[in-house]
Amino acid sequence: MLRSLVGSEMCIRDRVRVVLNKSDSVDPQQLLRVHGALMWSLGKCLNTPEVVRVYVGSFWDEPIDQKGMCNADLFEREKTDLINDLKSLPKGSALRKVNEIVKRTRLAMIHAHIIGHIRNQMPSMFGKESKQKEIIENLADIFNDVRIANNLTPGDFPHMGEFKAKLEGYNGSFKDLPGPSKSKILRVNEALEKDLPYLIKMVPGMQAPSHSSGGAEFNPFDAPEAKINMSTIDAHQMVDYQKVFSEVSSGKPKLGGNVVAPYLSKEFPKVPRELLSKIWELSDIDKDGALDQPEFCVALHLCHVITINGADVNLPNTLPLSLMPPSKY
Repeated sequence: MLRSLVGSEMCIRDRVRVVLNKSDSVDPQQLLRVHGALMWSLGKCLNTPEVVRVYVGSFWDEPIDQKGMCNADLFEREKTDLINDLKSLPKGSALRKVNEIVKRTRLAMIHAHIIGHIRNQMPSMFGKESKQKEIIENLADIFNDVRIANNLTPGDFPHMGEFKAKLEGYNGSFKDLPGPSKSKILRVNEALEKDLPYLIKMVPGMQAPSHSSGGAEFNPFDAPEAKINMSTIDAHQMVDYQKVFSEVSSGKPKLGGNVVAPYLSKEFPKVPRELLSKIWELSDIDKDGALDQPEFCVALHLCHVITINGADVNLPNTLPLSLMPPSKY
């Protein structure tokens, strides 16, 4: 049943909550085994990059069984986390809808770039048929050329096998495909950079407070708690985060986990290791195992928020669009 439920393309993490109920009916050692077996089974069913969260407890009106009494505090904390998670669903639903708009918009823009590039590769007079075959055979090179020329993210590109099948089934000439429209591409970029982030701010709880530095240099690590918002990075914070990246990277375009992990652990000792792991997952937007400057800035910001507001801050399951760097749209 669970396999059929997750067979669609919907993001399972945003729509399903897993609860291990009646956990008080077994002793702690048995509960550990049951939880491990459940996580292993879920890993076979849920095709997600992150381990799914399982809420452990006894969710009914009866008193806790004596077998699980020693886990009573754990059950109470898990219950609180689950309630807070459910309370956040309305805002999460709105964010998912906006993120889906962003995803489709980026995909449409990349599709236009690819189609325009293919059209420009076609000869005007002779050799069209052989050129089409060559384009289909070298589609991977075309994808890479489009990515480099337009500074696009590899993860946003369509599935190459499906795209190749569509091209092979196309009955006309690639020369007849629509050409790229610079004005439309610019309008789409404007929507991604301005319109959609503005739309995010309309979601309850996502509006960032105004910040005034009074002309003085702003240090985000000395800022008062009231001026730190998880959902947005203001211009002053971004400048300081970028300076940190330049110092740590020594000119390198990306930082691997072997550099980021010890740096964050040293600079943010108040951030627990499990939260640092979650921050890495949120910040590694490209999922390439390294952080470039925009991704590193996101990681610094989240660590800063937790340091100021405490380790009980609830990090989102997916990176909010308001924190998504424009280069990752």
